[in-house]
Parts: sequence; structure tokens; C-alpha cells
Amino acid sequence: MLADFINPYHLQIASFILINILLAISVYVPLSSGQLSLGSAGFMGVGAYTSALLTIHFDLPIFVGILIGASVAGCLGIIIGIPSLRLSGVYLAIATLGLGEVIRVIFVNWESLTKGSIGLTGIPQMGRELLNLARDFGIQPAMFGLRNNQFVYLMVFVILFILVTATIWFVFRQQNSRVGRSFSSIQMDEKAAESMGINITYFKVLSFSQGAFLAGLAGALFAHVMGYISPSDFSYHRAVEILIFTVFGGSEVIIGSIFGAIFLTLIPEVLRFVSEYRYIIYGIMLVILMAVRPQGILDIQLLSKFKRLKRSKGGVR
Repeated sequence: MLADFINPYHLQIASFILINILLAISVYVPLSSGQLSLGSAGFMGVGAYTSALLTIHFDLPIFVGILIGASVAGCLGIIIGIPSLRLSGVYLAIATLGLGEVIRVIFVNWESLTKGSIGLTGIPQMGRELLNLARDFGIQPAMFGLRNNQFVYLMVFVILFILVTATIWFVFRQQNSRVGRSFSSIQMDEKAAESMGINITYFKVLSFSQGAFLAGLAGALFAHVMGYISPSDFSYHRAVEILIFTVFGGSEVIIGSIFGAIFLTLIPEVLRFVSEYRYIIYGIMLVILMAVRPQGILDIQLLSKFKRLKRSKGGVR
């Protein structure tokens, strides 16, 4: 029976991994144009609250709410990105971190709309909506030998997997396009890129808004997967956690961000048997990594070695 191989808990962890991959990419994209942004948690909150409020108060379909939430975050990224062009490096990081805290404080104090620190409950859950939609088409989980909760978690995972795969494909394609090459040239030498006729303002705002859109998309998905959100979900600690995904895995390549999100989401679950010490172990690992490989686990040179090794093995055969 299919039900014997599907564990709802494992599917939920896998869904969180996919959401975290989106968040890691939301940091990687601005970094690819030389912009260190710590505003992903704030943009995530904007996407989450926008989608949640629209679906609760206006009965919009979940997927419409998610799209609008991500778009609002992307538009906010454009608004913030333009005045932030004068900043770079740690100054941009501090400014975007401050933006995230401002957004969180708004969520806390605007109690008439956001319910303050209590958070929003009763958010339509994606899994239940998918189950109802399947039933409308005459599809029952029992047809596949699944229980209702197994079907719900499986469908959520499938939807998230498709969205994340499409996002990774888009970023890979963009890297090999004129836009991606412009990002890389700006990252290496902004003045040289400008002297070659690259519109610095346009491409930096584009990368910043893309990162904001992806963070908003992840936030909206998070809201409808959990069914509950609060300002504490988008705090300073969340911003640092998202940054660590990319820094730990390797900020030079998108595969590094993906690896970092997967590894750092799984580690706390794997270390549950030493629950009292797991965050200590988690912190020690990060400190050791920063001392040994400050560029992250994966970088361009390491990936090139893997490719050469693969080619050499292929030649021997």
C-alpha cells in the first residue's frame, strides 16, 4: 500500500525545506549583483500577511492571494531598492535589516488588522483546499490507498516542489543570459560595468526586487501551509537564519544556497535525540565552517573539481 511509504511528518519537513530553498535563493539573487540584503524576513512577512489577509477577509482563492502577496513584496523591493542604491556592503545589510524590523513592528502594533503579537489564525490551508478541489473532481485519497492527512501533505509537497523547481530553472537560465552576465559584472566591478554601458540602477533594482518577490512568495506559501502566522515568525533571528542558508552552503553558486537550506533545515531534526544540546552543536558547526571555509561548503572551484573528476572517470571507461 502507498500509505505505508508516506509519512506526513517527513513530508512536512520536506515542505519546510522547499520553502527555505526559496528563502535562500531570495538572498542569493541580490548577492549575485553584489548586494547583501538582510531584508528577506521582512519581505517574507509582507507576502505572508498580504496573502493571509486577502484570503481571510475577501475570500480570494489561495493561489491568487499567494501571487498578490509575492507581487506586493516585489513592488516593495523596488521602492526600497531605489534609495538603497547609494549603499553597499555592510551598510546595505544594516539598512535592510532595519527595514525588516520596521515591518515586524508594524505587524505587532497594527492590531486592528494583524491582531498584533497574537498573530493571524484561520488562514485557509493549502492542503485542505487541494483536498476539497480533488473531491470536487471526484478524486478521493482512498483511490490511491492514502488517508486524508497523507494526501494533504503529499499534495502540498508536490505543489511546492513544482514551484521551487521552476524558480531554480529560472535562476539558472537567467545566469546564462544578458541579465545574469550584467549581475556578475556589477558584482565584480561596478564602475567597470558602468563604463561598459551597463545600466547599474536598473539591474541592481531588478535583482533586489527579484529577491523580495521570492521572499514574499515563500512567506505566502508558509502562511497557507501553516494556517497561522505571527510577527515572531519574521523577526531578526529569521533574517539571520535565511542569510546563513546561503553563506553556509556557498554564496558563489546557487547550488550552495540549495544545499545550505536543505542541510540546515534537516540538522535540527536529526539532532532531536540530543534536543538539549542540538543548537549548541548547530552553532559550533557554523563557527568551524566560518574558520575553515568562509566561502561556504560549495564554491566554483570545488564544483569545477567535481566536473573534472567526473570527466576523468568517464575517460577511463
